[in-house]
Amino acid sequence: MIEGHGDDLYRYDNIKMNFSSNIYAGTDLSALEAYLCTRFDVVRSYPEPSAASLEQMIAHECGISPDEVLVTSGAVDAIYLIAQAYRYEGSCRIMQPTFREYEDACRVFGYQEREDGALCWLCNPNNPTGDVMAVEDVLALAERHRLLIVDQSYEDYTMAPLLQPADVVGRDDIILLHSMTKRYAVPGLRLGYVTASSSIINRLREQYRPWAINALSLEAGKWLVQRAETAIPDLTSYLAETQRLRAMLNEIDGIEAQQTQTNFFLCTIASATAAELKEYLAHDHGILIRDASNFTGLTPHHFRIATQSPAENDALVTAIRLFLN
Repeated sequence: MIEGHGDDLYRYDNIKMNFSSNIYAGTDLSALEAYLCTRFDVVRSYPEPSAASLEQMIAHECGISPDEVLVTSGAVDAIYLIAQAYRYEGSCRIMQPTFREYEDACRVFGYQEREDGALCWLCNPNNPTGDVMAVEDVLALAERHRLLIVDQSYEDYTMAPLLQPADVVGRDDIILLHSMTKRYAVPGLRLGYVTASSSIINRLREQYRPWAINALSLEAGKWLVQRAETAIPDLTSYLAETQRLRAMLNEIDGIEAQQTQTNFFLCTIASATAAELKEYLAHDHGILIRDASNFTGLTPHHFRIATQSPAENDALVTAIRLFLN
């Protein structure tokens, strides 16, 4: 496991504006909180060993069979589970720069990285760039590898077309990863799921830990799926605000904000390191950004930003201007 994931809010005691986490910050979770308070008694008993009731609900929502769904303790749990289940394939390809846990999971289970690796890992939409690979290109990529794992954790944060579970359950060469953490803005609950053919899901279940999903998370997951609401009430406006923020940053000499198809994007700073900018913003303005230098292929000058409210976005731009003046 790497140190230095985004949202290291725990390291600071004065943060007022958090641009480091890609998860939408404006979600009202009060109804979920109230519901869980009425269900706290579930902690007195063991949860379901395999989260079967939640898997059935997700399968119904996706229009697939329950044996084509596997609920995991967040998408990261699924990443390590897949790397373990296919460890004898021996080689992998990782579409860099991207989320570091693919690389770390493959290292733990002894994979060698190669351009023609048996397993190929794709984050789509991609963290940290915000790029989205077109569906036809994803399918073409699958043809070049034994197994393509497509992490669609940010699928609810883009308007771009993506693969759907029904598109892949009839194939034995594609796995989709989904994040309830992102969809419902509940990162502390650690909920994700895999959709794939029943034969792939069965292979993953052979490595699955019993009681991987705790009782409160299971209750929360079922409640959230029944409501069929995502974290972002108006995605169109949110993504428009992302482009407004990018445009403002690109007006600052020495800052380049890259294109994106989601709510977060990469930036570079020319005259300082991302670490220096991050510490200044945190300590002088109570603003947290993501130092992206520990993504493979990026530099000490890369940082990532996730769009917040218009007022917070304006405050970030003002603070960066002060740093550079």
